[in-house]
Amino acid sequence: MALFGLFKKKEKENLDKGLEKTKESVFSKLSRAVAGKSTIDDAVLDNLEEVLISSDVGVDTTLKIIDRITERVAKDKYVGTSELQKLLQEEIVGLLAENPLKVDYSLDGKGDPYVIMVVGINGVGKTTTIGKISYQLKKDGKKVVIGAADTFRAAAIEQLEAWAERADVPLVKQKTGSDPASVAFDTLSKAKNDQADVVIIDTAGRLHNNVNLMNELTKIKRVMQKVVPAAPHEILLVLDGSTGQNAFEQAKQFTKATEVNALAITKLDGTAKGGVVIGVSDQFQVPVKYIGIGEGVEDLQVFNREEFVDSLFSI
Repeated sequence: MALFGLFKKKEKENLDKGLEKTKESVFSKLSRAVAGKSTIDDAVLDNLEEVLISSDVGVDTTLKIIDRITERVAKDKYVGTSELQKLLQEEIVGLLAENPLKVDYSLDGKGDPYVIMVVGINGVGKTTTIGKISYQLKKDGKKVVIGAADTFRAAAIEQLEAWAERADVPLVKQKTGSDPASVAFDTLSKAKNDQADVVIIDTAGRLHNNVNLMNELTKIKRVMQKVVPAAPHEILLVLDGSTGQNAFEQAKQFTKATEVNALAITKLDGTAKGGVVIGVSDQFQVPVKYIGIGEGVEDLQVFNREEFVDSLFSI
């Protein structure tokens, strides 16, 4: 029990450190927003709106949060600026709670592996994310198989192979330029024969508005369903948190093209744009499953909304 407590403490410390840049930015802006004010009036709310938008929460989500805080202030009659941070935390947690994550690797004992198809453009940290998820699942006792279905980018297979070796999980691959759907088919066939628990399929990360790429994703899904009828159980979109508003545009294109039902938001440690986690999840009604807060294999954390918001607002 004590060991588990130490692990959780270390995890929280890593989260605090990873969100440092966003935290410093939000706090300094929040302090300026309430400077010289004792109550939450229209001027404070206008300033708060500016803080949230400039932290890449996004306009629509920001307006939703402001409306909720306005309702709370009206209901509670008198609310001082000293309580604004607490109100803000509660409303953001409430907003994130509207998109709960549902993951069941056991699939009610149906015998098929849980299939994750990973999508996202090049450069967002997709390969690294797959490697880290595989490592963590293996450590948790899951039998994992990775499929290198990004056969378009020359170095993609080699990079994924290096991560598969590091995580000590099998990788199914073909040569560069092979049919990605064929790789996915082979991967699921192997996983099913080996009674694996989880399959993770990498996909090509070309431009998110490339029609051919989107058709390719549809073909991969169709071929996988010949082996595992319900596949993919999860379509995980990886976004680079440091790109701010561009992450919203990528999410818009991918959610239009395929049924994204989970998000991994990476590179939060190098940016002050951590608000994108809140905005993207809310705007696209897709839960955040992982956040990347560093280079280490343990720095891809399963997203916990309460801890994230607490970390974001802790001094």
